[in-house]
Amino acid sequence: MTDTGYDEWMAAIGDGEGYYLACPDGHGSLPPRHTCPHCGTAELTETALPETGEIVTFTEVNVPAPTFADEAPYVTAVVSFGPVKLTGVVRDVPNDDVELGATVTADVDVNATTDEKLLVFRPADA
Repeated sequence: MTDTGYDEWMAAIGDGEGYYLACPDGHGSLPPRHTCPHCGTAELTETALPETGEIVTFTEVNVPAPTFADEAPYVTAVVSFGPVKLTGVVRDVPNDDVELGATVTADVDVNATTDEKLLVFRPADA
């Protein structure tokens, strides 16, 4: 099954060409979208996602959902990339070393349980 818009967005992230959808009022959202969820306008343009973002919250998951059984324990984080926030799994950092305010990049990796694509964050200095 494909999710038109989302699959293309994930491919763009993986290619280092991530983007978000911006409206004329400066609101950001992620595809697939046809209207801005904040103001309702249909005037959305693809705008380059900043290269780095900042972890604004995170949690360590020790008891995962079945689709993440082979990933545990892992850290899920919400990362601010300016007008949009993304949620993904932190990679390449020991769980105990994940910190609020850490600068990360968005990337695509594979879920060890399902072999499906997964949005991940890696340290920006790596």
